[in-house]
Amino acid sequence: MANPLIAIVGRPNVGKSTFFNKVAGRKIAITEDRPGVTRDRIYADCEWRGKPFTLVDTGGIELKSDDMMWKHIARQADVAIDTADVILFFTDGKEGLTSSDYDVAEKLRRCGKPVILVVNKVDDYSPDKLFEFYSLGLGEPYGVSSEHSRGIGDVLDAAVAEFAAGEQAEDASLKIAVVGKPNAGKSSLVNKLLGADRSIVSEVAGTTRDAIDTTFERDGQAYTLIDTAGIRRKRSVEDDVEYYSVLRAFDAVRRADVCLLVVDCNEGLTEQDVKIIGYVHEQGKPSLIVMNKWDTVEKDTHTVLRFEEKLKEDLKFMDYYKSVYISAKTGQRTEKLLTLAREVYANACRRIATGTLNDLLSDAMRVSEPPSYLGRRLKLYYASQVAVRPPMFVLFVNDEKLLHFSYKRYLENVIRGAFDFSGTPIRIQVRNKKEEN
Repeated sequence: MANPLIAIVGRPNVGKSTFFNKVAGRKIAITEDRPGVTRDRIYADCEWRGKPFTLVDTGGIELKSDDMMWKHIARQADVAIDTADVILFFTDGKEGLTSSDYDVAEKLRRCGKPVILVVNKVDDYSPDKLFEFYSLGLGEPYGVSSEHSRGIGDVLDAAVAEFAAGEQAEDASLKIAVVGKPNAGKSSLVNKLLGADRSIVSEVAGTTRDAIDTTFERDGQAYTLIDTAGIRRKRSVEDDVEYYSVLRAFDAVRRADVCLLVVDCNEGLTEQDVKIIGYVHEQGKPSLIVMNKWDTVEKDTHTVLRFEEKLKEDLKFMDYYKSVYISAKTGQRTEKLLTLAREVYANACRRIATGTLNDLLSDAMRVSEPPSYLGRRLKLYYASQVAVRPPMFVLFVNDEKLLHFSYKRYLENVIRGAFDFSGTPIRIQVRNKKEEN
């Protein structure tokens, strides 16, 4: 059973994201004093008085604006309202009621969901500051100051009181982060996988500014897709908002079980793509290289081979990579992605029995002895796998300085040749062990 969902809605710049960050306990939503900063729905798993729930922040609602971006934001807020169990309607106690507040209130009265009216930015509380908000027809208003953490507990008490009784299941979903440069087709791919217009899709690079989590089920397996902002070079990040969205994209990689590294086939693998992929590799995450927009590439019988040769050249540091050529626009081969994601995740979770590992490496060292240095040759006493995600192997030897990088790479290739670790990095640590007399 999924956690109950609490959606935070309201017009722009009433402090929704500040409240979200306070409850979530970390700076997840982007907060800045200008409208339109939070464009998509942002999720966080939270708990209050022993009751777990998922909190969702939304972009500000401007129902009467003709601007296309505001219309996109309103559509995303509609989805949050439709899926929410409880709605927190935020207003501004300093600015007072506006026509936009009345528009949103009317919309919420028709939704049939429990709505809790929150008057934010009430730094010095007194009941008379809340009187005008009764005119919205949404019951008793709660005066809070999100910035100073006042009144937040009362709001959460009211929200969790609306939850239906029942135990909540642990999140067992496979978390998949979709990362890459701006405008590579990440949000289009997420929408195709979900079968719904989940993220804002636009030809303007940088439309998705936050990491957005969406959980769904396919063939009995639960997944959480994390759609992230496009990652630019540092010198391209001139706007502070975009800078923080890049940080959140890297945070999405750290939170993910698997990463889909989306590359625009028309541009090919660029220096920035390689840097992004390198970051995923450093974090030890299993991944897929998703070559998108394959439908737009002119092809002959050798096209894939040429692309693969380029990948092998540029990704020498992770020759375990697994690639797939797709079109998020037409759906070509997108149905394979979830299956492949499960496969590389299973590879990252693979364990090798200690006896099997030692037999394998002993045979490898007999076939190709390690080079000697100053008359001394490397001896392997035993090896053991100590971790998964990524798989980590510890080699106990007579002198770790005798294990040259090239021979360490040889041993890694031996392990990969015997077991399927495609799509996932593996780590090899070397430790000294004194010879026993």
